[in-house]
Amino acid sequence: MNVSRIAIAGGVAASTVLLLAGTASAHVSVQPQGEAAKGGYATINFKVPNERDDASTTKLEVNFPTDHPLSSVSAQALPGWKIEITKSKLAKPLDVHGKKINEAVSKVTWTADGTGIAPGYFQQFPLSVGQLPEDADQLVFKALQTYSNKEVVRWIEEPTAGGDEPESPAPVLKLTAASADAHGAAADDKSSDADAAKAKHSTASSKTASSASSSASDSTARVLGVVGIVIGIAGVAFGVLAGRRRSA
Repeated sequence: MNVSRIAIAGGVAASTVLLLAGTASAHVSVQPQGEAAKGGYATINFKVPNERDDASTTKLEVNFPTDHPLSSVSAQALPGWKIEITKSKLAKPLDVHGKKINEAVSKVTWTADGTGIAPGYFQQFPLSVGQLPEDADQLVFKALQTYSNKEVVRWIEEPTAGGDEPESPAPVLKLTAASADAHGAAADDKSSDADAAKAKHSTASSKTASSASSSASDSTARVLGVVGIVIGIAGVAFGVLAGRRRSA
């Protein structure tokens, strides 16, 4: 009997741990499609699960980081959702491709037209963003999830290095190293320049060699011409002398 009670208690404890673990892991998160490289552009998805059994998620607000503002943000149309993109003035303008940007997106809001995200379901909210910072390893987006019963869950707690995950963690976008394509293109440009320089040098060398060959040919022709003239004069002189001898 005691063994049965211990087994039941153990099963209940294990189920409780699994339930709490599932609840803790179900939060608003952000992931890139492919990778989010520093200094580049990326498509990212905010994944929003519904954690309530008696209410639907009807609104999502995502606040953008102010320490690394993003000048370019565009949303993909989602059936059943209205999208509002809010911009704010920047204290320090951004320099993007040589152009000064005085404002950046500060918040994106999705509001359900219908039932929203029903219990037991999740929804992904895609965005195209850029230019990603080159001097950061991650971007933190603070999100607010609103339910149909007016409850608001604030996913705004920033993770700490080496610490446990907060109870209501903010979505964190991990940035990868700068794309090798850009460096590859630069290397290709340098290689092309080097090849062009080699080709130019080769052409110049060919022209020099051709000029030298032409000069050598001209010199040979002149020498042969002079030799021919000398032989001709000698022949004429020999003929004259021979004529005189016959006359004598």
